[in-house]
Amino acid sequence: MEFAPEGPKAIPLWINGHAYLTVTESFFDVIAPASGEAVRRVPLTGADEAATALAAARAALPGWAALAAAERKALLAALAAGLERYTGHFAGMVREETGCDEATALAEVAAAVDALRDGPAGDAGTVAVLVDASRPLAGLATTVAPLLRGGATVVVKPSPKAPSAAFALCELSARAGWPAGVVNLVHGDADAIAGLCAAGADCLVYAGEADLGAQVAAIAARCGTRFVGPAA
Repeated sequence: MEFAPEGPKAIPLWINGHAYLTVTESFFDVIAPASGEAVRRVPLTGADEAATALAAARAALPGWAALAAAERKALLAALAAGLERYTGHFAGMVREETGCDEATALAEVAAAVDALRDGPAGDAGTVAVLVDASRPLAGLATTVAPLLRGGATVVVKPSPKAPSAAFALCELSARAGWPAGVVNLVHGDADAIAGLCAAGADCLVYAGEADLGAQVAAIAARCGTRFVGPAA
């Protein structure tokens, strides 16, 4: 593989509580709609990286599930407080990568803060969470928060079109004192999704537009993995 000395910065994966660097054959350029320029890029990973991330989530599951519900809620509240503190930073990433206006980006951060701070609790398990580019931060937070409150650990795969806020939220979880492996992140396309299924994710949860959901559901069905989310 040839490495170009110039070009947009690559966003790493997040596995077991730290940034995880990997070498892949191809990258996806993150294009800013307002300028048409590539502002970042993500590695298109596959089965190996998916398996590594899911193994970290599975290893963290017993300890996370054993915490009292109030302890998990307190850690989510700490993450919400950190996100609120960096509202401008996160809104800037959302705005740059989706092309939305400032008010919409700020509202998305506020919705994510609210979702992390309070809400229902789901079931425990090791869950793969996929989010499209329509609401890259709020869609993620509203999907993972109930899972995490219920004692699940997760591997997130954000849209390669708008990945920065999801990665930054993972970084923020470490600053908020979260145990390593509770939240993990991989980048990629269909190969990464299939890799998460093959590695034994308990279910695949998708948040986003139904058209893409149908494609995700089809991959899950081929792998025999339970799918949760809209599918056309």
